[in-house]
Amino acid sequence: MGWETVIGFEIHAELATASKIWCGCSTEFGRAPNTQTCPVCLGMPGSLPVLNRKALELATRAALALGCRINRPTQFERKNYYYPDLPKNYQISQLRKNLGEGGFLDVKVGDSTLHVRINNVHLEEDAGKNIHPDAPGADYSLVDLNRAGTPLLEIVTEPDLRSKEEALAFMESLKSILEYSGVSDCNMHQGRLRFEANISVRRQGDDKLGTKVEVKNLNSMKTVLKCIEVETDRQIIELESGGRVVQETRLWDEAAGVTRAMRSKEVANDYRYFPDPDLVAVEIDDALLERIRAEIPELPDARRKRFVEKFGLSDYDAGVLTADKDLADYFESALAVYGANPKGVANWMAEPLRWLGEDPDRDIGEYPIKAAAIAELVKLIDGGTISGRIAKDVYRAMLDGEGAPAEIVKKKGLVQISDTSAIEPIVDKVLAANADAVEKILAGKEKAIGALVGQIMRETKGKANPQLVNEMILRKIRQ
Repeated sequence: MGWETVIGFEIHAELATASKIWCGCSTEFGRAPNTQTCPVCLGMPGSLPVLNRKALELATRAALALGCRINRPTQFERKNYYYPDLPKNYQISQLRKNLGEGGFLDVKVGDSTLHVRINNVHLEEDAGKNIHPDAPGADYSLVDLNRAGTPLLEIVTEPDLRSKEEALAFMESLKSILEYSGVSDCNMHQGRLRFEANISVRRQGDDKLGTKVEVKNLNSMKTVLKCIEVETDRQIIELESGGRVVQETRLWDEAAGVTRAMRSKEVANDYRYFPDPDLVAVEIDDALLERIRAEIPELPDARRKRFVEKFGLSDYDAGVLTADKDLADYFESALAVYGANPKGVANWMAEPLRWLGEDPDRDIGEYPIKAAAIAELVKLIDGGTISGRIAKDVYRAMLDGEGAPAEIVKKKGLVQISDTSAIEPIVDKVLAANADAVEKILAGKEKAIGALVGQIMRETKGKANPQLVNEMILRKIRQ
């Protein structure tokens, strides 16, 4: 009997606030080390935290978007442990009265839908960052506390995932929801979204869960998937050799491509949680809850359905477009210009999608071609000014910064030829030189017309109206 992988996630997302959760220090990324700190986020004696209201509202918005029940009141607690980047020697977090509980996320995996349960959503502060010098023989590390105190949303799932494919679909869906709801920009390259995987294995058909291992230091979805594969193999080899899996926290070693033991797995008692005496419980009243609920924008699944129903896109195309909020916004911006043809615009979304995928720090606002220019290009095609083939040349010229579509068409003389008197001599020439293809078409093999159309398009440098060329070929052959 084979083995089954069981996966759960702990996800940390830095919230989209301008200041930290307990003080007014900036959360801006990339500033010089330790320049965004104060007595509160440095853990100085006598300093007192004050809750960032925006952080609470964003965390509540995320909990509602994930179908959670909101606990009222919700309470903050001290999670006690020592680590160099945690100056207070405790983290303000939540445990007994988490902000949200009992949520879910329905994830599309191939042709099926997977129901992933959300155990809880809670609010806490981020730690700082240890900096380890790359210099050979360096015997010291440095600590940057700029990130300490950044508002952090933690989402804990139940162990409902069974494969890398399911894990990837879940991660992409969750990231999309957080981006759509405006909770976080989810920039994984800058550490604003981090996944920690809880992985165990069991015999197929067994209802009892195996011993789980938590793996940290996963800085990309690609790394998470590799980690699941490697850790699953490690646990299976350990069990099949007569050993046992130890419940522990492990780190991912990117260079070696393995997981390494970090520490034995703690339980809640090890952290000695207790209510933070400097913070009162927070009561979220009905008015605030309803306001936050009303502020939740259209989420990915609803937008995908709208793209299918309103714009006539395929379920696949709608799913690709709505997976990235910025790309979906770009697409709709193009449609708003000239009342552009949705399917026509969708056909040109592959290029900006590829461009975005090349660099995680890219923003669609930086793409060389603006949405309005895509709409103009589609209008030229739909109006018969240029052919689809010529449109590709125009698009490349747009990427090179040669101007707007109509300007490029005029400058390069790319207007489609729809004058039958101009096309007819070329059609006659090609038919006369391809008697075999003509015979095949007369015999009912109309696919042979493609080769004739191709020759005529080459003769006209792609300018002939392909539909008109098809009609003229068939008319002349049948005469």
